[in-house]
Amino acid sequence: MLVNRAYKTELNPNNKQITLFLKSAGTARFAYNWGLQCKKELYQATGKSPSAIDLHRKLNRLKQIEYPWMYEVSKCCPQEALRDLDTAYQRFFKGISGYPRFKSKKKGIGSFRLTGAIKISSDKIQLPRLGIIKLKEKNYLPVNKHILSATVSERADRWFVSVSVREKIDISENVGGVVGLDLGVNNLVTCSDGEAFSNPKALRRSERKLKRLQRSLSKKKKGGNNRNKARQKIAKMYIRIANIRGDNIHKITSQLAKNKSIIVIEDLNNNGMLRNHKLAKSLADASFGEIRRQLEYKSTWYGSKLIIANRWLPSSKMCSYCGNVKEISLSERIYKCPVCGFEADRDLNAALNLKSVAVSSTETLNACGEDVRHDMVIMQTSMNQESNTTFLGG
Repeated sequence: MLVNRAYKTELNPNNKQITLFLKSAGTARFAYNWGLQCKKELYQATGKSPSAIDLHRKLNRLKQIEYPWMYEVSKCCPQEALRDLDTAYQRFFKGISGYPRFKSKKKGIGSFRLTGAIKISSDKIQLPRLGIIKLKEKNYLPVNKHILSATVSERADRWFVSVSVREKIDISENVGGVVGLDLGVNNLVTCSDGEAFSNPKALRRSERKLKRLQRSLSKKKKGGNNRNKARQKIAKMYIRIANIRGDNIHKITSQLAKNKSIIVIEDLNNNGMLRNHKLAKSLADASFGEIRRQLEYKSTWYGSKLIIANRWLPSSKMCSYCGNVKEISLSERIYKCPVCGFEADRDLNAALNLKSVAVSSTETLNACGEDVRHDMVIMQTSMNQESNTTFLGG
C-alpha cells in the first residue's frame, strides 16, 4: 500500500544557514500576506478570487521591480506559500476552518516548504538554495525513498525539518482482539479489557513554573534583550509540554493499533466540551482529537479497523450488563445499576458499552465519517434489556 508519510527531525545549522532560514521564512510569510491582500481586493472589486497560479505569475512580474530581495531564497518559498493560501480558502469554504488571517512575526517565525532536488544521507540533508545541513539525529530520515517535499520550521530557536515521502508499506493481518476505548481526564484511555493508560497532565504539572516565568516576563522592559530571553524560556517550556503530551499519545495509539484488530471510540464533540470553562483546560491538555487523528491513520498502517461510535450513544449512562440507562454525574466514579445491581468503574463500563457496538452491530460511523441510523442506541438498549429479563427469570 502506498502512503504519504512525514519524518520530522531537528537540524543543526550554522549561522549562515540560520540567516537563510530566516530570509526564506520571511519571504514565505510575505507572499502569503501579499496573496491574501490581493484576493481580498480583487474579490471586492470583481467578485472573483484569483488562484495560486495567477498570484504566482503576478508576483514573478513584480519581483524584478519591487521585490528583488526575493531572489536570495528559493522560488519554492513564495510558490508553496500561495498554495497554502489556496488550501486555507478551500478549508474555509468547506466549513473546516475560519477565514484566513494575515501571518505575523510576533506569533512565530513560521516555516517554509521546499520541493525539487532534495538529497538525504545518514547525518545530512541537502536542500535547494540552502546547501548541506547537518542533522542532530542520525539514521532517522529515509534515504532511498521518493521525496515529495521538505518543510523547515522554527520553535524556540530550534530548527526542524519535516520530510514528506511516498513509500510502500506492507500491511499484515491483525489478529488482535476487539476493544472499546473510553477517553477521560484522569485515565487518558480506558480499555474494555481492563487496561488503562494514565494521563501525564503535562500542562497541569508545569503550571507553577509557567506562572513564575510569565511573572518574570511581565517585569522585563519591552523591546529589551532580557525580555526576549524570558520569552524564549516560556517557548521552550511549552515545547517540553507538547513533547510530553505527544510522546504519550504516540505510544498509546501505536500499541493499540498494532495489538487490536477492531478499535471502537466515541465521536466526541471536542469544540462543544471545550466551552465548559471548568473542564476546558484539562480537556485541552488531554488532546482527545489528536488521539482520534492518530488512530485513524495508524489503524490503516497496522491492519486494524477503527469504528467511530454514534455520538448519541449513552456509553457512560448505560449499564454494560443489562442495558439500563440512568443519569450519572461527573462526580460518580463508580457506575451502580439500580436494575441489576451491576457495579464497575465508570470509564470501564463506558468502554464495555463501546465494545458491544462492534460486537453486536455494524450500524456505526466508520473512520471516513459515514452516517449511521439514529435508532441504533434504542435497538442496542432493547436487546440488552431483553437478555436481562431472561437472566432474571422474567
